[in-house]
Amino acid sequence: MQILNGRSFCAPRFPIRGRCVNVMLAVIVCLCLWSETLESAPPRKRANETVTALEEIAWTNAKQIWEWAEPGYQEANSSKLLSSWLASEGFEIERGVAGIPTAFTATIGNGSPVIAILGEFDALPGLAQAAVPYKATPEGKDYGHGCGHHLFGVASATAAIAVGREILNGDIEGTVRYYGCPAEEGGSAKVFLVREGLFDDVDVALHWHPSSINAAGDRSSLARIAVKFRFHGISAHAAAAPEQARSALDAVELTNIATQMLREHVPEQTRIHHVITSGGSAPNVVPDFAEVYYYVRHPDASTLSEIYERFVKCAQAGALATETELEIVNEGGILDILPNNTLAEITLENLRQLNDLEYTSEDVKFALKLQSTLSNPKPLASVREVINRSGETSSGSTDVGDVSWVVPTTGFNTACWVPGTPGHSWQAVACGRRKMARAGMTLASRVLTATAIDLFEQPEVIKAANLEFERRRGKHGYRSLIPPDQGPPLNYRKPTTINSRD
Repeated sequence: MQILNGRSFCAPRFPIRGRCVNVMLAVIVCLCLWSETLESAPPRKRANETVTALEEIAWTNAKQIWEWAEPGYQEANSSKLLSSWLASEGFEIERGVAGIPTAFTATIGNGSPVIAILGEFDALPGLAQAAVPYKATPEGKDYGHGCGHHLFGVASATAAIAVGREILNGDIEGTVRYYGCPAEEGGSAKVFLVREGLFDDVDVALHWHPSSINAAGDRSSLARIAVKFRFHGISAHAAAAPEQARSALDAVELTNIATQMLREHVPEQTRIHHVITSGGSAPNVVPDFAEVYYYVRHPDASTLSEIYERFVKCAQAGALATETELEIVNEGGILDILPNNTLAEITLENLRQLNDLEYTSEDVKFALKLQSTLSNPKPLASVREVINRSGETSSGSTDVGDVSWVVPTTGFNTACWVPGTPGHSWQAVACGRRKMARAGMTLASRVLTATAIDLFEQPEVIKAANLEFERRRGKHGYRSLIPPDQGPPLNYRKPTTINSRD
């Protein structure tokens, strides 16, 4: 007997059916409570859950870009995949920015602050590799993701989507913009994006990079100039009429010898390296065309410019001695990264809090086999560590440097490769298709997402970062190493043809 509104009545006795009803009611109540809890959860927590929900599609996209392995300025498929994915999430897409067919921006939200998230997707020549712990070059392929840019572009897009959903929900205010950045490996694409003013309204820029370690901090890099010296001579029979020839290959060799002598007389931390990209076709034909491709680096861009002036004289000497014509093709110049400790501290703390990397038994088996091919393997347990790189200068270069001179910028690394794996190696390519790469990529998405939302919710940090930016930049301002009349070197990864002139 039960009492309802003062009246007594007998409840119907359907014990099994009644239990089902009670269970259904309980489920409905739980779902309502869960829904309310999800809606009331802080944006950072919800965005992290979005990253988890997107993990499968993110990994599918990363594997596809890994398979395509497209070279700089030729990443048509990779660029389309990423921009279309972002468009499906409500981002406004602008393709072909700065005169670069594969560059794009994807924007969602309105007003300030504007948080930029950088993404890359180009591969490297000579690094085609299967996802196995021994060297295996797939037939018919040359390029491979030896720097993990298939992970870079996708993780950044995942973070942009996670943050974008919070903006669309009205839980954070401002704008998030993804930058699809091609040709980081020598093509200097971001320099042209900066030159076109695409970062003029940005408050903070975030980036990351795959590695064999987890690291963050107030870190700089080397400025770099890329250049091709092309020599045009006269061909003739090397045995029957050598006096009638003027060897372009001799000019390259003399340039290289002069450069080796220059190394003794340059400042500390200077790096000079090269490849001969064209040197003739047959030993009995004196080459009338030859080309050498150089990178010159130094931590200070002004010092690098002075070194470069002396460096060009080495090529001029080679041309003078061989009576050949020198053609200088500037491929790009990028600045050293201007660090920002205010931003780096937030990223470092988020990386420490969110690092959940653990190797599966399958990872361990693969890693141990691959480490037998490494010259300096590291303990597998190091994937649980986070290194503070504040105050250091990386021995590498990146066109993120130019971005950092026009907007406060910070970045970090996550362990996507077996500890001890060097970048730009076949081992890095092999790791990039394994579960460990997926885990490192997902961690990067979480750190980018958390850092972006922290900045949206703490405008005082953005203000402090900009004050530090102005102080560090001082009166120097932004001065590109690329001549103002130079356009993007869209063909720099295409084979050089004999006697070709750009």
